[in-house]
Amino acid sequence: MNEFAQSRTASVSELMAQSGVPFGTSGVRGLARAMTDMLCHAYATAFLQYLRDIGEFADGDRVALAGDLRISTPRILAAVATAVRDCGGDVVYCGRTPTPALALYAMGIGIPSIMVTGSHIPADRNGIKFYRPHGEVLKSDEAGIVGQMVTIDPARYDADGALANPAALPDVHDVEAAYVARYVDYFGADVLSGLTIGIYQHSAVGRDLLVRAVEALGGIAVPFGRSEQFVPVDTEAIREEDVALAADWARSNKVDAIISTDGDSDRPLVSDASGTWLRGDIVGLLCARGVSADVVVTPVSSNTVAELSGAVPRVVRTRIGSPYVIAAMMAEADAAPDARVCGYEANGGFLLQTPVDGLSALPTRDALLPIIAVVSAAKDTPVGDVVAALPPRFTYSDRVADFPQEHSAALVAFLSEGGEDEQLARIARVFGEIAGLPTAIDTTDGYRMTFADGAIIHFRPSGNAPELRCYTEAETEARARDLNARALAHVLESVVPEATT
Repeated sequence: MNEFAQSRTASVSELMAQSGVPFGTSGVRGLARAMTDMLCHAYATAFLQYLRDIGEFADGDRVALAGDLRISTPRILAAVATAVRDCGGDVVYCGRTPTPALALYAMGIGIPSIMVTGSHIPADRNGIKFYRPHGEVLKSDEAGIVGQMVTIDPARYDADGALANPAALPDVHDVEAAYVARYVDYFGADVLSGLTIGIYQHSAVGRDLLVRAVEALGGIAVPFGRSEQFVPVDTEAIREEDVALAADWARSNKVDAIISTDGDSDRPLVSDASGTWLRGDIVGLLCARGVSADVVVTPVSSNTVAELSGAVPRVVRTRIGSPYVIAAMMAEADAAPDARVCGYEANGGFLLQTPVDGLSALPTRDALLPIIAVVSAAKDTPVGDVVAALPPRFTYSDRVADFPQEHSAALVAFLSEGGEDEQLARIARVFGEIAGLPTAIDTTDGYRMTFADGAIIHFRPSGNAPELRCYTEAETEARARDLNARALAHVLESVVPEATT
C-alpha cells in the first residue's frame, strides 16, 4: 500500500517530510521515482488552492502547462493536468517548450502557469516550477503554499502512487512563435546577418527554437550535438566534456559563436569563435549593457566586473536565488519608475523587470535575450574581443560535498565572532598566507571576504544539503581556481577543527 494511502488529508509540509521531495520557492525537485503522480497532483493542488486564497484563481480559469524533454516529464505533466482539472481549471497545454516561452505567454494574458522541468539536474530527477499570473512564486508565497491542506483519494492511485486514469493533455497551444517574434521585433530581422552561429542542441527543450530564432534574425544556424538521451548541461558548472566539445567543434568549423542552453532553456550558454564558453555573469552584464540598463540586480556571488566596468550606473547585490533578485528588482522599479531595471545570475539567466524600447518586461530567467544581445555584437567586434575589453576579473566556484551543516554553521560563526576589526584580524591570521591582507567583509549570503589585491573568498553553506560552497574571484582564471582549491583545503584541514572545538 502506498505510504500516503491511509491519509485522506495532508499538509504539504507533511508530504515533504514523507516523500523527501522538497517544495520551496524555486518549486519542486527530486528523484523522478519519488515524484509520484500522487505527490505531483498534491503539490499542484496546493499551489492552485493558494492562488484561490489570494484571489488569483477561480473555477473556469485557464492554467498554462509545459515541460522539458526528460523521460519522466509526460507522466508528471499528466498528473499536474489532472490536478488543474480537479481544482476547476482549464488546461492550456503549451507542449515541450522553453520555460521563458511559457512564462511570456502566461504572464502576457495574466494566467497561472506550471513548468515541469528539472532544469540542469541529472536525468533521473525532475521538478515542477510554479508561476503566479504575473510572475514567479516568491519567498512571501512559500508559507501559504506549504501550509495548504490537500485531500488525497487513495482509490485513484495504485500501490506506487500512479494515477489510474490521468488526464489526457489537450492539443498543443503554440507559444514559441510569439516568443521568437518578440526578439525579431526588438532586434530586427537582420541583426545576425553575416554571422554563422553554431548551436549545441543536446537535449535542451529549446534546441530547435534556437535554430529558428537564429534564422529569423538573419543568421546562419549550424546545429550539432543533438542527443535523444537527456544531458544535464549546467550553465554555471560547465562539464569538461562540453568544454572540449565546443573547442573541438570551433576548430573544425568557421563560426562567430556557439550558443546553447540548459535543459529547460532559460539559462544561456555562449562561446566566442574559439569555442571558449563565457561565464554566465559576463553574459548577463553584456546583455545589461546592451539594453542600456540603469539598474542591475545580481547575487553577491556574481563577478564584480559589474561594478568595475562602469557598464551600468547602479548595481544592487542580493542573496543567491532568483526570488531574491526578483524581489530586489521590484523594489528598484518601484523606487524609480522610469528606470530600466534588470537582473542576472551567475548561471546567466537574464530577468527584465521593466520594458525597454518596446520590449516588454519578462521578470523570469530568459536565455534568448542575452544570447542575441551578446552574439549580435560580433558583427562589429568578435565576442572574444568584447570580453577581453572588460576589466580582468574571473570567478570560480566549487564545493565540499558531505560537509555537515553544523560544521558550516560553526565555520561562519567562528569567522563572524566579534567586531569588524576583530574579524579582519582573524581572517588575516587564518587566510593571510593564501590571499593576503583582508579589507572587507560581506555577510549578505554566507561569509564573503575581499582582500587588498581584489581577490575574493566567499563561503556559503547550502540551505538544503550537507555541503559547503566556495566562490572565488581574482584577476586571472588560474588565480581564482587556485584560491578556491587552497581555501577549501585550508578550511578542511585547519579552520573547521578550530571552529568546532
